[in-house]
Parts: sequence; C-alpha cells; structure tokens
Amino acid sequence: MKKKSRLTYKNAGVDIDEGDRFVDLISPLVKKTFRPEVMTDIGSFGALFRINSKKYKTPVLVSGTDGVGTKLKVAFLADRHDTVGIDLVAMCVNDILTSGAEPLFFLDYFATGKLRPEKAAEVVKGIARGCMEAGCSLVGGETAEMPGFYGKGEYDLSGFAVGIVDRDKIINGSRIKDGDAVIGISSSGLHSNGYSLARKVFFDLRRMSVKKFLPELGCSLGDELLRPTRIYVRAYNALKNKVDIKGMAHITGGGIDGNLPRVFPKGVGAVIKEGSWPVHPIFELIRKLGNVPDKDMKRTFNMGIGYIIIVDDREKDRAVKILERNGFNSHLIGRIAKGIGGVIYAKD
Repeated sequence: MKKKSRLTYKNAGVDIDEGDRFVDLISPLVKKTFRPEVMTDIGSFGALFRINSKKYKTPVLVSGTDGVGTKLKVAFLADRHDTVGIDLVAMCVNDILTSGAEPLFFLDYFATGKLRPEKAAEVVKGIARGCMEAGCSLVGGETAEMPGFYGKGEYDLSGFAVGIVDRDKIINGSRIKDGDAVIGISSSGLHSNGYSLARKVFFDLRRMSVKKFLPELGCSLGDELLRPTRIYVRAYNALKNKVDIKGMAHITGGGIDGNLPRVFPKGVGAVIKEGSWPVHPIFELIRKLGNVPDKDMKRTFNMGIGYIIIVDDREKDRAVKILERNGFNSHLIGRIAKGIGGVIYAKD
C-alpha cells in the first residue's frame, strides 16, 4: 500500500529553522543600538523601555510610522539591500523630530514570500545603522514569511518610531510670524519619495539599467537611486538650546509646497526664493529625460531640500553657521509673510 505524503509547514513554504537563523544573524546588530533605557532582550513578546523621569518633567510621547515605498523595487533590481533600512528609519524619525522629539526606540516590520536570512540581515543592518545615527534603539520587530503573497526575491518594509519631548518644549509652529527666516537643509538626493515617477523615467521610458554610469551623477544609476535618506536628528540637536526654533518640516512626498504649510499658523505663508540652494543633478536629469513640468517636479520631489527649520530673522545667520559646523549644508531659502496662503516662489 502506497504511503501518503505528509504535508509540513516547511513544505507549505514557511521554514521556522531559517527564521531562527535570521534572528541569530541580526541579534548582534540589534544589541548595538540598545540605549540604557531598554529593559528587555531580543525575543520578548513586548519591548520594555523606561522613561528618564529626571530628564523629562512633563513627558509627551510622539509616534510616527512610514515605509520605503517603491524605492524597494530599485533594491530588488540592483540586488542591494543594506541601505533601504536607513531610509526606513529616516522617514519615521525625521517626522517625529519636527515636534522637537528625541527618538527613543524603533520597531520594524519585514514581510517576504520566502525568507532569505542573509538578505534580510542586510536590511536589518541598514535599520540598525539608521537607529544609531538617530540615537534610538531598535527594540523589536516582526518578520513575516508569506508564501505566494510576494514576488520571488521581493519584500516589504514598515517602520514605527517613538520619541519624547517635554510638553512645554513641543515645537508646533504656533509662534511663527511675519518676517521669520526659512532655512533649508540639503537633502542627499531623492530620499524615499517620487520613485514611481523616477522609475518610470529611467526604467520604462529610457530603458536604463541600474548599472549604467551617468556622468551627470558621477556614479551608477543604482547607486544614486539607492542613496539613503538623510537623518536630521543631529542637525536639530546642534541647534536646540542655542537657537529658538519656531517650526520644522520634513520635506517628503508633496515637496516643499505640500509639507511646509503643515506647520503654519493661520494667516501666514512662505515666500521661497528660487535659486537660493543648489539643486542636485538627479532632479535635473529626471526633469530633462522625462520632460516633467516644473510644477510636477516641485509637488513630487524635495528638489534638494530635505528638512526646513523656521527661526526668528535675527537668528538666521547663527543657525546656518551652527548647521554648517556640524556637517549640514544649509541655505536661507525664504521668509514667512502674512496674508498669503501656503507657499509661493519668487525669483529675487
């Protein structure tokens, strides 16, 4: 009599042993990010993190979540996975930073059809690097192996950041007034936004390979498109307690037009001076190769400004000098004006 074959979880596509090996690979990376406040080790059902009651008198927690988007498609094409984790952390911590929050801890969600421990460990390596740059702990995450749900070799990422700020030190833009200075801090490139348009231009319209060297960029297309999103925690830390920061904006999808007005009180807007900062060559290349209208460029990309800080006009020069001394290229890109809505651009 013929024996019936037995169906196991591994036969169905989920390998628990590989999952355990993945945890072993990432444990040293994760532990390097632990701050003294972390109270649990890897593998707990929940992560415990104590609040420093001496440092914060009226603590308020600030949380944010985000992903990397279709930039992951470029990572799949290039088979390079060590930078998208930095993007994941950056997109979350830069958001909560706008309230003046100190990033405390981070959690990630990694989902794939078939877990490849070495590849997944490269992703977590980037997440750990991002956490160390932001000064927060990678306290936990979830790895989901879902056969048949994702294409071969593909995965998705989500991140969750929690920070803290004293209630009376929350930065919410309410004190922004007419005449305040708008300071833009340079981005590293595309960051993690606008990749649906960028991929359309380079891969669909122009049929380029990620390996193609582009003289305008000084590197391969893949290297440029996978350049990590800049983390601005150190920029804020350099300024706080030295300059009165009235408002901050993380320039993501929607560009300056869609993000800067989110911090304005009623009755004011911003006049942004065209040409007051250098535009990274990647943006000009997308505009040229795709014949993309200027309006769409500004509403899709950061255009070279990844983060904006608003200060009193009397403090603008000191703020720029402090940022420059700490390695952040910064530019006076505009001013706050009453009676206008949102953002308008001026040539002089």
